[in-house]
Amino acid sequence: MRPQKLFKSFFMGGFECADHINRHGDRVNLLQETQHDIRVAEDYRLLSNLGIRTVREGICWSEVEKQPGEYNFLEVLNRMNVAREFGIQQIWDLIHFGYPDGLFPTHPHFGRRFEGLCRALARFYKKHFAEPLLVVPVNEISFLSWHSGENRGTVPFASHNGWDIKYHLCKAALQGIRVLKEELPDCKIVLVEPLIRIHACEENEEVHHRNEYQFEAMDIIAGRMCPELGGDESYLEILGFNYYWNCQWRGEAESLEWPDHRRERVPLHQLILDAYHRYKKPVFLSETGHFGDGRVDWLEEITEECFLAKEAGADFHGICIYPVTDRPDWDDLTSYPKCGLFDLDENKNRIAEIPYIQSLINQQERLNVLHEF
Repeated sequence: MRPQKLFKSFFMGGFECADHINRHGDRVNLLQETQHDIRVAEDYRLLSNLGIRTVREGICWSEVEKQPGEYNFLEVLNRMNVAREFGIQQIWDLIHFGYPDGLFPTHPHFGRRFEGLCRALARFYKKHFAEPLLVVPVNEISFLSWHSGENRGTVPFASHNGWDIKYHLCKAALQGIRVLKEELPDCKIVLVEPLIRIHACEENEEVHHRNEYQFEAMDIIAGRMCPELGGDESYLEILGFNYYWNCQWRGEAESLEWPDHRRERVPLHQLILDAYHRYKKPVFLSETGHFGDGRVDWLEEITEECFLAKEAGADFHGICIYPVTDRPDWDDLTSYPKCGLFDLDENKNRIAEIPYIQSLINQQERLNVLHEF
């Protein structure tokens, strides 16, 4: 029997929605920088024309709650209404690296404020929509805890504090999940984490424990770790894994080179299978993409690897191209790496990257032949 279809399209599109405070102490909002917030109808039309019917979006908590306990979802509502017009399915990130001013994960009010956000969003949503809400409570807890707690990349700009940040992000995520399920029992919780592989520098070096760090957030939310936080296996409904060219490295060194001419990498399909067998829940590639001329080769390689994972038994449901429109560097908003299906000119006009789009069309045609997808 064919497994239940979770998404409207196998290939999905992600819109960069980071809204954190960057290394310079400045608030970024990539929805506004790329003008997706005001060009959403144009963006959805472009994706619909390419057969993409599922997208990842973010509410931008720092925009929604300017004053504690006061919420404004009007811009979010506009994106939801446009999605309904185009028949687009949305997956909503509630925290995508950013929080309202003055908040950070270890702040005494953080969990309570996040609960309030989740309750307000759930009540707002059920007032306007009947279809189930797909929601990512906290995007990439493992990366965010490292970026803010070890690498001083955003608030609280800490070092040697990654575990504490991770613990409190998981605590808040669980508080939010319980509220969402209370208000919207049919909502679907999507957990999104990086998929990485650290390789040993020396033949006998043990790196297993370091590779386990990437699973700690899902393990906590499942109740397998830190049971005092009240995690439960039932909260693992749909699992997304983000994978880029720099997700495999040796020791503390730079990422392994790609293309992988020296065959140093663990194939992606094996990483997916390892994650799937750990949790036995539906999985998808929730972010992937490359930049410049490498976009085509990357998409072809990743698609093949995902097909292999599916064929080997993973309950695998799709690939999210991220981002679908180019976006600037968090710490240098003038620098665009050319990473989208559509790059942006100086006026933010969408410029089709024809070879990348043609590659997507080719992969979709392959998909149509493989009816099991």
